Amino acid sequence: QVQLVESGGGLVQAGGSLRLSCAASGRTFSAYAMGWFRQATGKEREFVTRIGWSGGNIRYADSVKGRFTISRENAKNTVYLQMNALKPEDTAVYYCAAGTHPYGLGVRPTDFGSWGQGTQVTVSS
Repeated sequence: QVQLVESGGGLVQAGGSLRLSCAASGRTFSAYAMGWFRQATGKEREFVTRIGWSGGNIRYADSVKGRFTISRENAKNTVYLQMNALKPEDTAVYYCAAGTHPYGLGVRPTDFGSWGQGTQVTVSS
């Protein structure tokens, strides 16, 4: 089991930027893919992006391609989500997640066994 703590959410105007961080503890961080998901009010949780254990194998949802960037620092047990050109439709609670199995590369919520508490991102128009 791994513990995840997100930070960096907040209120920003459309077109602005935010950087989310997720600090992990409790197991070998570098062996697991990490992902970001989001859930808007009244909607299902959706995949945003995933990064493989070595920093490669990056995937993005079409809705965030070209605007969001995921990265990780294994030495700091931390994964980041840089969000640029934010839109009101990006408003959601953002969750950090750790892969269930070592060296896995899933994108479904069920491929991730540990979740953070979430951080609110609100983009005003």
